[in-house]
Amino acid sequence: MRLLLTADTHVPARARELPAPLLAEVDAADVVVHAGDWVDVATLDVLEARARRLVGVFGNNDGPQLRARLQEVARVECDGLRLGVVHETGPAQGRERRCADRFPDLDVLVFGHSHIPWDTTAPGGLRLLNPGSPTDRRRQPHCTYMTAEVAGGRLIDVRLHRLPPRT
Repeated sequence: MRLLLTADTHVPARARELPAPLLAEVDAADVVVHAGDWVDVATLDVLEARARRLVGVFGNNDGPQLRARLQEVARVECDGLRLGVVHETGPAQGRERRCADRFPDLDVLVFGHSHIPWDTTAPGGLRLLNPGSPTDRRRQPHCTYMTAEVAGGRLIDVRLHRLPPRT
């Protein structure tokens, strides 16, 4: 099972549209995960129309229309993997312990907010993934997203993808 992980798309505030390489990954993925800060309802509509399965949450920059259609926290099972999605996890210091305490029922937690890619494992085995942002690199060298494979209830082959600069 192929996953696409993204967050903090901020369309149209940071980009007019989603990058073409990200949309190609949407088409290839079995599950698309978006960890909030869509900003625009049209972006949700695009991903809902294209994705085989979409799991998304709202972020701090998402208004009432998005909050009416999305949850603050999502939990799903993907081929036996217990996956959760949330936008904010708080400061980097202490994140692993805090998330392990808050989400003891998960194998993987995908989050956003910082626009900083993150891949760590908390005590007890919870994998924490932040795909960065495909449209707003902030202080990072590249805009990014992640892909991963799930097999037999395990997350394998997690990859961070760098997007080329926009022209």
